Amino acid sequence: MSGDFDPALLRTFVAVCRHGSLSRAADQAGRAQSALSTQIRRLEEMVGKRLLHRTGRGMSPTTEGELLLSYANRILALGEAAAARLRERAVAGSVRIGLSEDVAVAALPAALGRLKRSCPQLHLEVVVDDGERLAARWQEGTLDVAVGVCAGFVDEPVETWSVDLHWVCGIDDAPDPDQPLDMIVYAEPCSWRRLVFDALTAAGRDFRVALTSHNVGATIAAVENGLGVAVLTTECVRPDTMRIISIGPDGASGLSAQFGMYASKRLNESGRAAVSLLRESLRGWTAPGIAAERAGLAGLVEA
Repeated sequence: MSGDFDPALLRTFVAVCRHGSLSRAADQAGRAQSALSTQIRRLEEMVGKRLLHRTGRGMSPTTEGELLLSYANRILALGEAAAARLRERAVAGSVRIGLSEDVAVAALPAALGRLKRSCPQLHLEVVVDDGERLAARWQEGTLDVAVGVCAGFVDEPVETWSVDLHWVCGIDDAPDPDQPLDMIVYAEPCSWRRLVFDALTAAGRDFRVALTSHNVGATIAAVENGLGVAVLTTECVRPDTMRIISIGPDGASGLSAQFGMYASKRLNESGRAAVSLLRESLRGWTAPGIAAERAGLAGLVEA
């Protein structure tokens, strides 16, 4: 076995483990699936062990793969920190960042973690809130950077992307098409709530509000326990406890939301550098990344 691990091979391995599929990892990276497959084989030859095996839903790490994955994440994180130090990126000070609850589940905290490792002297003040209240905080000038649903903001974003929304219910739940649909919705004011109600009306589906909450965690728990149907982003859908359903006779879901990243014009040099780094980290979560995740959930959709 070679004493050196190629970071490119480790990065590919981590991506395949994270997405659970070679094809989705390739889509995310904008590369050919065959190229990623070759890298995985090279890595397996290096360690002399099989690192991935196929499951009914894609690919997952073997016992040896799980061990390597834990080291790979640490190696790559240390590499990012070392590169930042060698580039003498002296970003210091404090930046106030606001995140919408709907997108603060996985991708954005990971991006903030990379930002923190790249700029250890930078103090991040992060607040997570629902979309409307986040937009209000932005309007009041209490945030330097915000990531949320564009519909709640009046300013121009520095970055935008579209996020698919899924109609989901509990994995054992079976909504009766002849009965009003029990809906789990966010409290007013909420642009998604109006979007959902308009879609149900257009589909000719009777509905009633079963639970109202400002909290995405409470919404997820309500869905998992069969209290009704909710609309969630891709990263909030839990395949082990939820299933995606279609609304309307045509079997289509067809909902999406436009998200944006907003940066204050009053940012100092450190703040602007932080925004630049955060945008770099978010590249994988924009349209190509969401498309890859959507492909991974396609098999869960049921009429």
